[in-house]
Amino acid sequence: MATEHPPFGFEQIADCGALRVVGVKLQSGQRIPEHRTAIPAALIVTEGELRYSEGGTEGSVAAGELLLVNPGERHSYWAEVPTGAYIVYAGLPGARHRSWALRRR
Repeated sequence: MATEHPPFGFEQIADCGALRVVGVKLQSGQRIPEHRTAIPAALIVTEGELRYSEGGTEGSVAAGELLLVNPGERHSYWAEVPTGAYIVYAGLPGARHRSWALRRR
């Protein structure tokens, strides 16, 4: 029987039109399936360790480290320990630059 996990958590933190910051939390065993993005992305790991596959390469990024993802590159992420990260998307297509909009807590 497969282990059931709650949905992984995504939360948009900030947006200025052409740039967006999203927080993500993964529990042990959770996986973001393989996908592509049309724009560059930077993942900044804040806690735990993010495992990834990119093309034919697998690796890991620990807290305090950065992973850069090129547009169109197939990639997936998963966690073997509870992991948190920020994903920064740059150059959103068709977006006009504007002042930052921050999410208030």
